[in-house]
Amino acid sequence: MRIGIVAAEPSGDQLAAGLMQVLKTLQPDIQFEGIGGSQMTAQGLESRFPMERLSVMGLVEVLGRLPELLKMRKTLVQHWLQHPPDLFIGVDAPDFNLKLEQTLKAASVPTVHYVSPTVWAWRQKRVKKIRAAADLVLSIFPFEQEFLQAHGIPCAYVGHPLAQHYPLQPGRQAARQQLGLSPTAPVLAVLPGSRGGEVQRLARPFLQAAAACAQQIPDLVVVAPLATEKTHAAFHRACQEYTPGLNVMITRNNTPQALMAADVVLVASGTATFEALLCKRPMVVGYKVNPLTYQIIQRLGMLKIEHVSMANLLSEEPLAPEFIQQSCEADQLLPPVLAFFQDKTQAVQIERQYTRVHESLIMDTNQLAAQAVMDLWREKSHA
Repeated sequence: MRIGIVAAEPSGDQLAAGLMQVLKTLQPDIQFEGIGGSQMTAQGLESRFPMERLSVMGLVEVLGRLPELLKMRKTLVQHWLQHPPDLFIGVDAPDFNLKLEQTLKAASVPTVHYVSPTVWAWRQKRVKKIRAAADLVLSIFPFEQEFLQAHGIPCAYVGHPLAQHYPLQPGRQAARQQLGLSPTAPVLAVLPGSRGGEVQRLARPFLQAAAACAQQIPDLVVVAPLATEKTHAAFHRACQEYTPGLNVMITRNNTPQALMAADVVLVASGTATFEALLCKRPMVVGYKVNPLTYQIIQRLGMLKIEHVSMANLLSEEPLAPEFIQQSCEADQLLPPVLAFFQDKTQAVQIERQYTRVHESLIMDTNQLAAQAVMDLWREKSHA
């Protein structure tokens, strides 16, 4: 069995790798080819392009990379039309994957889209594109299935594997020991995103807020986990440029330990807010996109929800202050960060609420997703 599979960023690489691992137990002779990162490669993926070349987000941001992205997709399409896989899985990255899925579906290749595009939040007209592209959507959050099915899109809710991966009671002291941190020092985790553009836009305000926080909280330790060599290097340069006097521990590929070790988290909107929720940590969320992208979103009324972070969308009440675009600056990020350090009762209430959310989300995601994929393949191959 040959499966084509494409992921565009570290969170997708992690999701896909877990799915691939279980698929191999269900179909031992399975082969994977497409685009992915180190975790997918470890599961046997033959990656045709570096995954980092797909890691771009935003309307305007994509334009500069559009010729390269279109060429990559065309190359994949040509290859798979000439040598059709038994099934294709697009992991997130809807702007790249949905068109690829639509073309392959038209050529009778069964298609799966893993992680529902956020059509419930913005650009809702994309439901037509999803319906044309995917034989099945694997949704990772509970509120997505009803929305998609109401629009005629076959959907299986499989949960998010991180909910099963993270312990219900995260061990702060064990995490600090692993990172070599003091058991008693105040710790701020700073997570400026997994894409190069995110780090470029968020490093300055996040670092400046952390530096201002360090001036008011004695012995503050700042830990910043970065996912790739490129983002690690970019954040290191930002530290030297904007806050040369700030003592920052920059780490690689240990986000769980950094989050569990922290007292407070300053985080880019995205998967990391979900991880901070699973670690039951108070968080302040910031995000910036290209100014022109933001203007387009605002003027066209494309955003349909009040909150952007997954932590707030999953909670009964918004517990994570959000600072988007112009408001994502150090002077506005600092007060809620300090408040979380100073008000321990808030941290206890947040921990209780996030624990309830975490408990409701625990599922055997990789097994459920793999079974849904195999069921679709059998259904289509016997049709």
